[in-house]
Amino acid sequence: MFVRALLALLLLPGVMAFVLPGVLLWSSRHTEIVQPLGLVPAALGLIGLLWCVRDFYVIGKGTLAPWSPPKNLVVVGLYHFTRNPMYVSVTLLILGWAIAFGSRGVLIYAFCLAVAFQLRVVLGEEPWLARTHGRAWQDYANRVRRWF
Repeated sequence: MFVRALLALLLLPGVMAFVLPGVLLWSSRHTEIVQPLGLVPAALGLIGLLWCVRDFYVIGKGTLAPWSPPKNLVVVGLYHFTRNPMYVSVTLLILGWAIAFGSRGVLIYAFCLAVAFQLRVVLGEEPWLARTHGRAWQDYANRVRRWF
């Protein structure tokens, strides 16, 4: 399962939070840090992402990938504060890149990704979680906000 978790991390948020912003930055010639403080939200986003991946693996007994989801509902750690800390972390990480490199294109990408995350959560993940975890999901959803 560790290999699946690592592969999911590299393929999903790895591509969304590192590869695609990197391509946008490189193609627009934003290759120098213009605002070092932008690295703070990027670092916080990375820490949050890794924390969530760990919780999915250890507590949830699964991965962040749709092809190998957690078997257990994860409600600890950052999931105590928001139902979607992984998406928040990825968005924060990308916003950090946009600020650090002064890239409007990466900022627009972050906004589009946040909209896509909202749609994925509402139309896909939450109905699946309700079917899979029943009352436990409903209690959790009533107690914890979707976003902050």
